[in-house]
Amino acid sequence: MIQEYLQKAMEAAHYELLENNEGFYGEIRSVSGVWATGITLEACRKELLEVLEEWVVVGIAMGHDLPEFNGVTIQVKSVA
Repeated sequence: MIQEYLQKAMEAAHYELLENNEGFYGEIRSVSGVWATGITLEACRKELLEVLEEWVVVGIAMGHDLPEFNGVTIQVKSVA
């Protein structure tokens, strides 16, 4: 479930080549604060995935509703 969510979220990522060939910038626009940079596109993707993973863990811990990505969501239910 979590792996599929992360994969769908990463599919929504947008990447840009920085000016003067200084690397890459990537973000998931529907998720505030989830962005990364890297010297290579692959380094940027790796960093973006790490940021996304942290964002999901914090969001779950704080009880936030996480956005849907292409029909995939994460819902945590309280148990007694």
